[in-house]
Amino acid sequence: MLSLPDDVLTPLWLSLQVAFWATLAASVLGIVLGLYLAKSRLWLRNLLDTVCTLPMVLPPTVLGYYLLVLLGSQSALGQWLKTSFGINLIFSLGGAIVAATVVAFPLVFKPARAAFESVDPELEQAARVLGVSELGVLLRVSLPLAWRGIMAGIVLGFVRALGEFGATLMIAGSIPGKTQTLSIAIYEAVQAGRDGVANLLALVISVVCIGLLLLATWITPGRRMARGN
Repeated sequence: MLSLPDDVLTPLWLSLQVAFWATLAASVLGIVLGLYLAKSRLWLRNLLDTVCTLPMVLPPTVLGYYLLVLLGSQSALGQWLKTSFGINLIFSLGGAIVAATVVAFPLVFKPARAAFESVDPELEQAARVLGVSELGVLLRVSLPLAWRGIMAGIVLGFVRALGEFGATLMIAGSIPGKTQTLSIAIYEAVQAGRDGVANLLALVISVVCIGLLLLATWITPGRRMARGN
């Protein structure tokens, strides 16, 4: 049986924790906002779409800086979180999760919106004519037809959260056993001249990401339809 050393297992476990919670948060926000913008006729929807997509194109260090400004001990929000709930996100696992959530969010949001927009509105209207409530239309019509696109986005968001580096390093730092995820551990190993550890860490994260990307490709609606034909 393959046995990995602690300096690989620990950052791998931290990365998986961060990616799981970040993907969960990004999925809730991404699906809700994707559904809202897909069905909304609000004139600001394109602006909102741009803002939601911004983390995908901004440099990760810029995102990390914005998070520091927003959540740092000198900010109003950071002080409120600390005094009201005792939460300090700077140099903590929670900060790493917040950073990963921000960078993963667009990868869930964009496919979710596209998936909901691809649902035939006549099918939804037919359900309403038959007396199905709006919640019932969502659960019995919209989600079953859009779930493949949504799941593909969730997998891509998980991969992005798993490999997050820049924003995480800015807000959570590199504390071994606490905030040092796989990507940061690779950087630290290279800086320290530990090429063997860096190679092993890079191999582990590459294998995991390749497997998840293959899963995302397999469940993407277009790919499944092409295979069916």
